[in-house]
Amino acid sequence: MTTHNFLSEGLSLEANLLFPEDTEKTSPGLVITHGFPVGETGGANSPDTLPELAERISQEMGWVAMVPHLRGMGESEGFFSLEGWREDLKSAVSYLSTFEEVGPIWLAGFGTGGALSLAAASDDDRIKGVAALSTPADFNDWAENPRRLLLHARDAGLINDSSALEDFDAWKSSLSKISAEKSAEKFSPNPLLLVHGTDDEMVPPLDARAIAGAHESCDLRMISGAGHHLRHDPRAIAILLGWLDRQYLSSD
Repeated sequence: MTTHNFLSEGLSLEANLLFPEDTEKTSPGLVITHGFPVGETGGANSPDTLPELAERISQEMGWVAMVPHLRGMGESEGFFSLEGWREDLKSAVSYLSTFEEVGPIWLAGFGTGGALSLAAASDDDRIKGVAALSTPADFNDWAENPRRLLLHARDAGLINDSSALEDFDAWKSSLSKISAEKSAEKFSPNPLLLVHGTDDEMVPPLDARAIAGAHESCDLRMISGAGHHLRHDPRAIAILLGWLDRQYLSSD
């Protein structure tokens, strides 16, 4: 596993990048995107939980896997904004595509990362498919309480300078611009996997059904009794890995 830095709108961002052992042939690429951190350390929504998954996908399945740390996370420069995170994800795709070992690219995201993956893929022909786990249909709740979100972002260390947000109105406007439901409609009929827990306490299961309805032909998997943090649910990961394997085989 190696740490790379790539640029997004002039910001230097950190990423974990993993290549399979057999580098003599072109491999599919996967960008795995974290969600918005919740709690003192971000817990299951932190990008620190994803390199292990990326390593498994790389070593067991032969993919090139990338885990970007979006702006404000870890050692990445800048501060959190929803629109900024979407641009960071687009920049990550561009960076991954510069490697000659990388062929077609897929995206996978958890929580907010799932919505951003759909938003990034909706107007990018390089993206062959998206897997979105525990993904909100929109960010209307955030848009209705932007100052509360700002406090959460500061508590999580995503915004550590009170003067960083000089234009609060522009910052909060992006909260209503990005919608997984609308992005899914634009992304259709490209392959989409939706995985959601029936007992998700943070994102209602109805959100998954709304996204699925907008896309019309997605693969929707509801996991009985599962909560929000599907990164640590072996059933969800098994579904993700199986879907990725089938995706690449069908793209040959």
